[in-house]
Amino acid sequence: MTILRVDKINTFYGLSHILFDVSLEIESGQTVCLLGRNGVGKSTTLKSIIGLTPSRSGRIEFAGQEITGLKTHRIAHRGVGYVPEDRIIFPDLTVRENLEMGIKKGGTTKGWTMEKVFQIFPILKDRESQNGGTLSGGEQQMLTIARTLMGNPLLLLLDEPSEGLAPLVIRELYRQVNLLRGTGMTILVCEQKSDFALTMSDCAYILEKGHICWQGANAELSSNPEIIKRYLGV
Repeated sequence: MTILRVDKINTFYGLSHILFDVSLEIESGQTVCLLGRNGVGKSTTLKSIIGLTPSRSGRIEFAGQEITGLKTHRIAHRGVGYVPEDRIIFPDLTVRENLEMGIKKGGTTKGWTMEKVFQIFPILKDRESQNGGTLSGGEQQMLTIARTLMGNPLLLLLDEPSEGLAPLVIRELYRQVNLLRGTGMTILVCEQKSDFALTMSDCAYILEKGHICWQGANAELSSNPEIIKRYLGV
């Protein structure tokens, strides 16, 4: 079943045209990575899907229903969870209180509980009485993802989850995302670190200047260093 279909969306910031006829699809249970250098439109794609930066044209379908033009809270209520790259948490609330803030009534499937979230992110169990603002950057990233899971999303949008994290923390995050994959969660992850994204996903799309310039299976991309160098190299 196709859980997300993005069909030729065009998105602008003011007069600046950012996304040009961007199309992608995600099947239920898949993890798909959206790759590209900084500034090519990866985050804008996620914001267009969740309704923060609505597209001016094109069509977005989620779980078989059109969500184009819906308000963000309505899209979220239908089962789209969004984890922004800036790790927005409540610094003066404890870890447990932050997680409780993510709970919403109705609408979804997996039945994420505090205990289930702690199985994926055991460090949060150890920190549950600690204020969010005292956590490390990696722990705040985990908390942001965990709080989103508490809303029981059908689809998880991860925007640059490894940004600014140390290699050791990235490896732990990679392990946790793979645990999420094992639960059957459908994930769309934006990354510029292709080695990180390709090891935790099934297929990839590459953005270049707001256009999808390549798409295919990860094995195909991993065996094609010229594509990686051309579109993802520094």
